[in-house]
Amino acid sequence: MAETMKDYEKELNESMKKIEEGDILTGTVVSVDEKEVILDLKYYAEGVIPAEDYTREPGFNLKEEVHPGDEVSATVVRKDDGNGNILLSRVEAADVLAWEKIREYKESGEALDVTVKGITNAGVIAYVEGVRGFIPASRLSLGYVEDTEEYLNRQIRVQVIECDKDSKKLILSARELLREQAEEERKKKISNVQVGLVTEGTVESLQPYGAFVDLGNGLSGLVHISQICEKRIKKPSEVLSVGDRVKVKVTAVKDGKLSLSIKEASDMMAKDIEEEVYEVPDAGEEATTSLGSLFAGIKLD
Repeated sequence: MAETMKDYEKELNESMKKIEEGDILTGTVVSVDEKEVILDLKYYAEGVIPAEDYTREPGFNLKEEVHPGDEVSATVVRKDDGNGNILLSRVEAADVLAWEKIREYKESGEALDVTVKGITNAGVIAYVEGVRGFIPASRLSLGYVEDTEEYLNRQIRVQVIECDKDSKKLILSARELLREQAEEERKKKISNVQVGLVTEGTVESLQPYGAFVDLGNGLSGLVHISQICEKRIKKPSEVLSVGDRVKVKVTAVKDGKLSLSIKEASDMMAKDIEEEVYEVPDAGEEATTSLGSLFAGIKLD
């Protein structure tokens, strides 16, 4: 019984605490409709948040998004709304609490799932903690985004890259997360590539030290200048051009990178040709011959 009285005294003391306009209170949602949200503040009166003071997010539906049992923080606007309730504004509290949370998101680099709510010429609009954020078109994707309209109402994952409470500036970006995801997928694909594999690719760039070859499926590798051909060359452009299709052999897989060799792939192809089985006309049997012996008896004019 003593324990019960002690608990009762604690609740009574809580209900007697002095509340001032501007205070941020946290309560539990007890009811919600299209016009307002009612909070249990464990005080002498309940808190009321009018729909227009709950959020600035366009299209927000109170009955769908807010439920009894939810915890909500709001600022005291008036200690008495004229009906014996405490008038609250979640929007005002959000301006304080949301920016603090957004600053934490920026510092931690946390990935956030947001829904695109608006379109502009230069990007799209999404909300974080009820605060309007801008995602530049250049940061929506790893590639060029021609039409931002296709992102409307789509959920995307972003990070906070810039925030300023005073200027109400919030910049978000999906590009860094997409780049990380693409890199992880690339490493996973590379880990499945076997050394010794011979395949075909396209020369995508030439450097003084070698050529990068696109193997397709998001994979590429380096052919060192010493692995381009048998003869010694000063620069890859002496024998290769961007866009050339080449046969390459995977010689190493290390640290998420592929080492390739055109020379070794060519050697293997030449060996295969030398060992190729040829059908001898009218002999009724097969013979194995090298290219040299095959052409030895042919007289060239």
